[in-house]
Amino acid sequence: MLEIVLFLLSFLVLFAFAEEVPDYFNPYAPIFTDKEVYTWTDKMFITVVAPSWNANKYGIDSIGTQDGHLIKIYTAEHSLEPYKLTETEPNSGVFTGEIILTGFLHDVNDDGIPDTNPRTVGTGPTNGFLEVKRDGGITISFEFADGVVLIHSVMISWNIGQIIFDKSIFLVGETAKIKVIDLDMNLNPETLDRIEVKVSSDSDVAGILVDAIETEDDSGLFEALISFTQTSASSGNRLFAIPNDSIYAKYKDNTLPSPYSIQDNLNIQIESKLESEVPPIQRISVEDVFFANSLGIPIEPIINDQIQIVGMIHNNQNYDQSFVYIIQIKDQDRAVVSLSWILGELTSNQSLELSQSWTPTEFGNYTIETFVWNSLKDQTSLSPNSAMSYLIQ
Repeated sequence: MLEIVLFLLSFLVLFAFAEEVPDYFNPYAPIFTDKEVYTWTDKMFITVVAPSWNANKYGIDSIGTQDGHLIKIYTAEHSLEPYKLTETEPNSGVFTGEIILTGFLHDVNDDGIPDTNPRTVGTGPTNGFLEVKRDGGITISFEFADGVVLIHSVMISWNIGQIIFDKSIFLVGETAKIKVIDLDMNLNPETLDRIEVKVSSDSDVAGILVDAIETEDDSGLFEALISFTQTSASSGNRLFAIPNDSIYAKYKDNTLPSPYSIQDNLNIQIESKLESEVPPIQRISVEDVFFANSLGIPIEPIINDQIQIVGMIHNNQNYDQSFVYIIQIKDQDRAVVSLSWILGELTSNQSLELSQSWTPTEFGNYTIETFVWNSLKDQTSLSPNSAMSYLIQ
């Protein structure tokens, strides 16, 4: 009796620790990838849920390299075969691995040198590299059993990049952040990549070239910070721009999806604006005009004598400002009898005396109006308008 009990106990122990074999008659091993569409230099994460291949409940199993049960990862031109996937933890029945797509030879920054290193090598689970084209796909196959092959396919495609300013309007003294989203430029998914962005303003059309750095190893999101200067030339990540300037950021995308050709490129540009905390109408001060002779000495105007209408303006900002100073003269019937203007530029905090000649030809009450605008085209007032009446008799 004791011998029978010992035999049964031995059988139960052996049964409890027996390794299961795959159920070839009920294949269940779905294949998953972390994306349905990849770009040419992505990292691909592969998962196979195969509880039937959990042979050792107390150890880490692997699949993909057993004779007759291979895992193959391939395109139309290249393949990794066999490729091993390993169990995530003992008794999980979930097997994972990864490969890095290496694209094809292509110059993405117009320097005449290919920026990729295409190759196909590796046995798994994390050392695989696979060369791919721009369009097409990748197939993962698993020979689950004789005559039973499970497959999963994904697409390869390039993307059109995007460029974004973090604000639509920046104030003098602020820092601007430029973001470029282009998954195709994540050329190495295991390190930070960088791309080049051109930034310019209305006041500096040539602008500057800045490096936008990838935020994470595999993000495809690039960021650059720039500051603005009103007193010195553009340099490094500092752009010369004055209030009311438009600010432009441009990124050249050399990895465009179909129907673009592989050699096509596209300039992608975004625009923002630079403003001052000081309202435009307070940026220049204007003093009342007076009449003077050719020597600048104040006088009383006389009919048919040429006189000078003299005014003083002052730049309230610590940067140079372009301006147009307009003098308009109306008679007592509100008809315009004279209109003239002076175009110029005020340096930082400069005061400037301006004059325009006028010859009154009739007695009467005249109104002299002055305006200071940003330009004749951009009629932004830089100071309050002024109007004074004079009786000429």
